[in-house]
Amino acid sequence: MSNLVKLGFVALDITGKNYLSWVLDAEIHLDAKGVGEIIEESNEATPHDKAKAMIFPCHQLHEGLKNEYLTVNGPQILWSNLKERYDHQKTVILPRARYDWLNLILQDFKYVSEYNSAMFKITYQLKLCGENITDAKMLEKTYSTFHANNIVLQTQYREKGFQKYSELISCLLVAEENNEMLMKNHESHPTGMALLHSLKRM
Repeated sequence: MSNLVKLGFVALDITGKNYLSWVLDAEIHLDAKGVGEIIEESNEATPHDKAKAMIFPCHQLHEGLKNEYLTVNGPQILWSNLKERYDHQKTVILPRARYDWLNLILQDFKYVSEYNSAMFKITYQLKLCGENITDAKMLEKTYSTFHANNIVLQTQYREKGFQKYSELISCLLVAEENNEMLMKNHESHPTGMALLHSLKRM
């Protein structure tokens, strides 16, 4: 149990609000243990593997759920019961995530890091609902939502031919940092300051 806690897994809430992320964690954990196929229907797992696969979900359920599913015989049955009970979460999360994706606009954010965080939050929610957003889509979303005043800059970034979204974001973060540094330098030493100082000395 302590090992599971160290891995950072969150127990499935009785309301099911974290069901989709819990399922993802559970699948990754079961695959890592070599028993991922046990939750699939018509599997031919040994009793030993079934017991091994039950350890994670049993320890990672809300106490109320543990009591309800205490007599369930086998991981596949438990998995199906939980899916039947909570899979409707997709119908709640998916429309909102799609709406947020459609309305995600780079120019709406003051900082690139804020945009990047919003991007990953939305794409993660879409992934939980079974919709995969590729790097190509993330790149196009970013290019197409540059501010109209930065059309030349947008074209320059496109011409770099980035294949990964992370590469574009890294480039944008560096550019933003350099721009902030230039602005700070300008504010501390505005254009023409040297001429003003020389005039005062005359």
